[in-house]
Amino acid sequence: MNAPEPIVLIRQHLIDPEVCIRCNTCEETCPVDAITHDDRNYVVDPDICNACNACISPCPTGSIDHWRTMPKAAAYSLEAQFSWDELPVQEEVVGEAEAGAAAAAAGGTPEENDVIEAVQVNAATSGSSSRPPWSAAHPYLNLYMIKNAVTATVAGNFRLTAADAESDIRHIVLDFGTQFFPVLEGQSIGIIPPGSDANGKPHYLRMYSVASPRDGEREGYNNLSLTVKRVMESPDGQAIKGVGSNYLCDLQKGDTVRVTGPFGASFLMPNHTGANLLMICTGTGSAPMRAMTEHHRRLVAKGHPQAGKLMLFFGARKPEELPYFGPLRKLPADFIDQHLAFSRVPGQPRTYVQDRIRAAGPKVASLLSGDTYVYLCGLKGMEAGVIEALRECCTAAGMDWNTLHTKMVEEGRFHVETY
Repeated sequence: MNAPEPIVLIRQHLIDPEVCIRCNTCEETCPVDAITHDDRNYVVDPDICNACNACISPCPTGSIDHWRTMPKAAAYSLEAQFSWDELPVQEEVVGEAEAGAAAAAAGGTPEENDVIEAVQVNAATSGSSSRPPWSAAHPYLNLYMIKNAVTATVAGNFRLTAADAESDIRHIVLDFGTQFFPVLEGQSIGIIPPGSDANGKPHYLRMYSVASPRDGEREGYNNLSLTVKRVMESPDGQAIKGVGSNYLCDLQKGDTVRVTGPFGASFLMPNHTGANLLMICTGTGSAPMRAMTEHHRRLVAKGHPQAGKLMLFFGARKPEELPYFGPLRKLPADFIDQHLAFSRVPGQPRTYVQDRIRAAGPKVASLLSGDTYVYLCGLKGMEAGVIEALRECCTAAGMDWNTLHTKMVEEGRFHVETY
C-alpha cells in the first residue's frame, strides 16, 4: 500500500494592507524580487520568497512582518492577496506541531533562524542603514493608524516656488492642538485623502516627510510642516492628477486632515555634539534636510554651538523651483556649506547634485573621513549618480569607498530615501 503524500508546510510571508503605507521600501529592498504591487496592495509571491527577511527591518510600520503557516499547496496566490482589505486569520494546520519539532531539531525556532539570516542579508545587500545613529533621540512610532487616525487643522499653506514656475511646491503647516503627536527630524506622517478610488474603496494613506524640527514648525507649538509638490504628470510625462498631493496643495487654512504615524525609525539625525551632516537632496526630498538644518539653527541661536559641520547639496531645475531657496540664501556660510545645482537655467550648462559633489571633492572626502552622517533623499534616478560621485571623491583622496560605505551603513551613518 502506498504511503499518503506528506504535507509540506511553509510560513507564507504576507503584508498587512491595513497598516502598509505604500512607501515601496519592501519592494526596493527585496533581493529576489518577490514583492510587487498594484494600485492598492503590496504582496509577496510565495513561489519566489525565500524568507530571507531583508525587507523586515527597513519597513517603517511593521506591516511587512506577518506570516501564516499553511500547506504549500494551499498558499495564498497573488490574486488573492491583491483582493484583500485585511489579512486572513491563521487557520489550524494539521502537521504544524511536527514542523515545529523539525525546526527545533535543526537548532532553533523558525523565528530565531529568520532573525539571524535577516541580519546577514541586510549587511550584505543594503546600501542604506537600517539602524539610526547611535545618539539619535528615541522615536515614537505608529501611534495612529487608519482606524484611529488623528485630526489636524491646517494652520497655513504657502507656495514655495515662484508663481510662474512650472512646479507648484507647497509648505503646509498642520496643527495638532492638545493631541499627542511627537515627531523627530527624518520621520514621516501619513495623510488619508477623503473619498474613494476607482474601485469605490477608501483611498489609502500617502506618506510625506516632516519638514520641521522636533519642537514644531513654530517653536513651542504642537505643529509640524510638510513640503508637498502638486503632481500633474507621471515620470514618463503622462497626464495624471496625484490624489494625495492635489488634496494637500488645495487645502485652506482651517481645513482638517486625517493623519497617521509617526513613521520611520532609522532616517534620524545624531544628537551628539561634533557630528557632521552631509545632506544631498532634490525637490521635496529637501523636507527632512530642512528639519535637521532648522534644529541645528535653533540650537546655535540658543547658545548651544554645534562643533560638527553641515554640508548641503540641493538640486532643482531652476532657482525659482527650488523649495526654500530664499531662506537658504540667508544662512551664513560658517553655519552651512551650500552647493546648489540647477539643470534648466537658460544659457548655463545642466548641473546636477553629483556634479557639485565632484566639484567639492576634497571637502567632501575630508568630511567623510570624520564623524559624518550622510542623508540622501529625492528621486530614485539620482541615487546611482550620487553614489558614484562619492566614490570618485574618496578614490581621489586615497580612500577605499567600498570599505567606508559598508562601515557607515553598519554604523547607522548612511541613510537613503529615494522614490
